[in-house]
Amino acid sequence: MDTNVITPEGHTTLQEELDHLWRRERPEVTKKVQWAASLGDRSENADYQYNKKRLREIDRRVRHLRNRLSKLRVVKYSPVQEGRAFFGAWVTLVDENGEKLKFRIVGPDEIYGQKYYVSVNAPVVKACLGKSAGDEIVVRTPESDKVWEIEQITYGRPE
Repeated sequence: MDTNVITPEGHTTLQEELDHLWRRERPEVTKKVQWAASLGDRSENADYQYNKKRLREIDRRVRHLRNRLSKLRVVKYSPVQEGRAFFGAWVTLVDENGEKLKFRIVGPDEIYGQKYYVSVNAPVVKACLGKSAGDEIVVRTPESDKVWEIEQITYGRPE
C-alpha cells in the first residue's frame, strides 16, 4: 500500500502543528534571538545560543511538515469498507490464549505519540488488510508465526 496516506484526523493534526510552529512559536523565538543578539557578545550568551538552536529546530520541522503535507493523500472512510479491515479501521485481534490486541490502521506519519495507532506498513496490518471479522491471520515474527483471529472491525471512534 502507498505509504503517503493519512487519515483526515492525522492530516488535521499535522496541519495544526505546522500552523502552531510557523505562526506562534517561530515569531516568539525570533524575538528572543533578536533581543539576545542586541545584548552584545553572542559567543557567551546562553539565551542567544539556545534560542538560535531552537529556531533551527523549528525551521527543520516546518520544512519537513510542508514537504510531507504536500505529498500526503488523505484517505476518507467509505461505506464500502464496512466489515473489512482497510485504512482507518479499528481492529481487535484475539490470540489462542484469549489475549486481545486493538489498534487503528493509519499512515506512518500518524503513529508517533499515539498508543494504539499502527502503521499500514506493519506486518500485523498487512496480514489484516482486506480481511473480515472471524478470519484468522498469521503474523510472521523472528521467533515464530503468531496466529490471531479478527474479532471486530469498526470505523470511527472506538467505545
